[in-house]
Amino acid sequence: MKHVGIFSGSFNPVHIGHLALANWLCEYGNLSEVWFLVTPQNPLKEGRRMLDFQARCEMVEAAVAGYPRFRASDFELNLPQPSYTIRTLRALKQTYPECLFLLIVGADNWENMEQWKDAALLIEEFPVLIYPRPGYDRPAPPAPTNVRRVDAPMLEISSSFIRDAIRQGRDIRFFLPEAVREKAVSCFMNLSST
Repeated sequence: MKHVGIFSGSFNPVHIGHLALANWLCEYGNLSEVWFLVTPQNPLKEGRRMLDFQARCEMVEAAVAGYPRFRASDFELNLPQPSYTIRTLRALKQTYPECLFLLIVGADNWENMEQWKDAALLIEEFPVLIYPRPGYDRPAPPAPTNVRRVDAPMLEISSSFIRDAIRQGRDIRFFLPEAVREKAVSCFMNLSST
């Protein structure tokens, strides 16, 4: 059975921190693949300004091109909105029965998991991989047996940092994959001017 990590997010924009983590999970975390699942609208992030869904998908596709263990996915676009992770994972399991799906979440999201729809069922039904995030390094309470912390390198890069840097006109060439840099800068500059 193929072990597929589901890295779900807004990817507003995708950056090298996302790619480095996914690469580490494939090479050191025993995942066959990582699917970057672009979320149309995270119910916990409503009201935030985001790039158009299609633009975010195109940037993820460009960023993961060439690495056979990464896949860009717009799977949630065809599901009822808002996007609930448990609904998405159940639909993926039904559509791809040959895969075991593992949810990839940051330690920051793990601490807020009780806000997620049917969080207890999600954790019961699907393995969860928790990666480190800045400011969330304190020991957590014991986790269920299908929840595993991974010792992936911690990069202090976030999409909000990237957006702020673009708005400030900073040179961020090494924070974004080359394949998406020009589009990301252009999109965020246009978004800032509206």
